Amino acid sequence: QVQVVESGGGVVHPGGSLRLSCAASGTIASINAMAWYRQAPGKQRELVARIMSSGTTDYAEAVKGRFTISRDSNKSTVYLQMNSLNVEDTGVYYCNVDLIVWGTGPGSSEYEGQGTQVTVSS
Repeated sequence: QVQVVESGGGVVHPGGSLRLSCAASGTIASINAMAWYRQAPGKQRELVARIMSSGTTDYAEAVKGRFTISRDSNKSTVYLQMNSLNVEDTGVYYCNVDLIVWGTGPGSSEYEGQGTQVTVSS
């Protein structure tokens, strides 16, 4: 029905940059929000950045000024530009999409990809 696919992870040195991409496809009627979460080893999962259907964005304090979330004109692809990466940014990054599936009524559901690994290491 709905697929969410992330890409763009990898290994980078401290101070480097990466861009993550996430595409949602399938029987999607509308998307309420698209977000990036991350899970670092031994830490709780946290919201990194989110973009609402209105275009409003919000960020975790730890990434403000370094990460930028944006989306394609079709509004079903979202990007996370990550600059000035540090070792604390290491983790698995998951794309989470809050959307309404065609024919399922007014309520929304969340779909998530398999995650993409980001490793920041010297």
